[in-house]
Amino acid sequence: MRAGTSLALASTLAILPLAVEPAFAFKLFGMRFFESDEEEPEVIDPINYTLTFDAGTDDDELKDVIEAAALLKQDEGEPVSGDLGLLIKARDDRDRILAALYEKARYGGVVDIRIGGTPIDSLPPDPAFPSGAVPVNVTVHPGPAFTFDSVTMKGDAAGRTPADYGLVRGARADSTVIIAAGERVVANLKAESRPLARLTDRQAIADHKTNTVDVIIAAEGGPVADVGAVGVTGTKDVDAGFVKYYSRINAGQPYSPERLSKAADRLRQLGVFSSVTIKEAEKLAPDGSLPMTIEVSEGKMRYFGAGAQFSTLDGFGLQGYWGHRNLFGRAESLRIEGSINGIGEGNGIDDIGYSLGLLFAKPGAFGPASTFTASIKAAIDDTDAYYATTGTLAVGATFELSDYDTVSGSAEVAAMQVDDPFGDNFYLTTAIPLEYVRDTRDNKLNPTTGYRAMINAKPTYEFERSTFFSSFETSGSIYRSLGAEDRVILAGRLGAGTIIGAPTLSDIPAPRRFYLGGGGTVRGYGYQDISPRNDDNELLGGRSYVVASAEVRVNVTETIGVVPFIDVGTVSRDELPDFSDIRAGAGIGLRYGTPFGPIRLDVAVPLNPYEGGDSFGIYAGIGQAF
Repeated sequence: MRAGTSLALASTLAILPLAVEPAFAFKLFGMRFFESDEEEPEVIDPINYTLTFDAGTDDDELKDVIEAAALLKQDEGEPVSGDLGLLIKARDDRDRILAALYEKARYGGVVDIRIGGTPIDSLPPDPAFPSGAVPVNVTVHPGPAFTFDSVTMKGDAAGRTPADYGLVRGARADSTVIIAAGERVVANLKAESRPLARLTDRQAIADHKTNTVDVIIAAEGGPVADVGAVGVTGTKDVDAGFVKYYSRINAGQPYSPERLSKAADRLRQLGVFSSVTIKEAEKLAPDGSLPMTIEVSEGKMRYFGAGAQFSTLDGFGLQGYWGHRNLFGRAESLRIEGSINGIGEGNGIDDIGYSLGLLFAKPGAFGPASTFTASIKAAIDDTDAYYATTGTLAVGATFELSDYDTVSGSAEVAAMQVDDPFGDNFYLTTAIPLEYVRDTRDNKLNPTTGYRAMINAKPTYEFERSTFFSSFETSGSIYRSLGAEDRVILAGRLGAGTIIGAPTLSDIPAPRRFYLGGGGTVRGYGYQDISPRNDDNELLGGRSYVVASAEVRVNVTETIGVVPFIDVGTVSRDELPDFSDIRAGAGIGLRYGTPFGPIRLDVAVPLNPYEGGDSFGIYAGIGQAF
């Protein structure tokens, strides 16, 4: 094993479309690239102003809300276009501040804005202010917070419990709560298969003597209806019939907004559409059903990309890929990918690793809830544990049992030439990997609630030694949000695996044995460093393992997060873990939020390092560690 420190940094460049286009400015991680030196648009007839702003409260939260609503405050120091432009901005600010006060249940609030000492309502339609910076005074009197008094539900909303919609007598009567209540009433009616449900009345009557608000909400549900004729528009290269088939929206189904939303998400996940909208007809068809149209806009079908990575232990690596998202017109995907690793790490090309793969997927192959997959891969892996040349051919299918549950199965043939502490051996295996996953996470790359549970089995027959063995693995991760706005997330993971059936450890190919260590398992240790070892301290791999992790994900700002963590793991030679060698690593991570998931940077130290092993590790990636 090589001693030292571990550093891994990766970057990926994806280019769409293939056609060469002019250079353009873009922003990545808050930094601008290729931006021209063009100046901001010139302000016509610029008028400067000096601002005196009194929010009228010592409540920091309310003060921030008031100031955020005022563009005069937000744009302070920037000129306005003309005298009339200043007056219009002031009038708009008054409306914006009043709306912000209503959102905080301040229905008696008063906003006084004066320009040059004159109230804005007393200024002429086309004012002319003296030259120089114009004085602007904004004074806000928020008034007391109002509370809910009586709540009346009428029409098809009658009989519903106001508290279920946040309308609780004595609670603060924020206008946002009242608006949301009306929207939820309509949403609940539509969830009862009433597509034409609408709000007929929503009133908030403020009593300034008692500082209370009476609320009236009335709704009309309309008739219960099924899905009618379904049309598809906007397709060019994608078969329109496939769009309808894969959406799983069928005539005769009970109308369901939730089902329509999931259908749109399902079509977006195919990757062939830049936009998907499901439009409902404004009235029912003569048979009482609701016609609807799936409107799509196709994106670029071909894509390619490249990536690079560097490690002080493993050298320099390059990756590249090319793909097609719609090979035969029904969203069939083809992806070719390759990589070169370990450049500069060893003494020549013998220490460089390579991989090349061809992956094919056909959605809806055995029904709209299924996907057929096929792949062929070749690789040379040069790790501290083994040197392996591998070729793998696999075909399989995945089936969605529900919104949260999937099962998959495949048939796999692999040929491996492996050089490890047991010698230089050839293996020829056939296997049937089977897996079940239940995933209720709210976000795959950055979950805040929910859990993911997995169990898989891989029965395998090795022809050279006439040996049958099977691997079994299970893992679960859970996420819980604490406090408001998901500022603190508790995350935990537990996993275990075993291999049974092979007479000796050497009968199991080294790439199929278990190892721990690295950014995806126990941080603070090098990749595959946690493993049973022989008398020469060579990594053997094991038949069983247990790994556990815990993180506290603290969102300091909307984009920056800090994550203290601890990982614990053990790998054993036997089919059941003996826990004789437990290794733990702890550290802290930094997260930077992006639209495609958080950028992760973790620094960890081994709490009980191997003699001569790494003293710390640095790990980078996209998405959370688990």
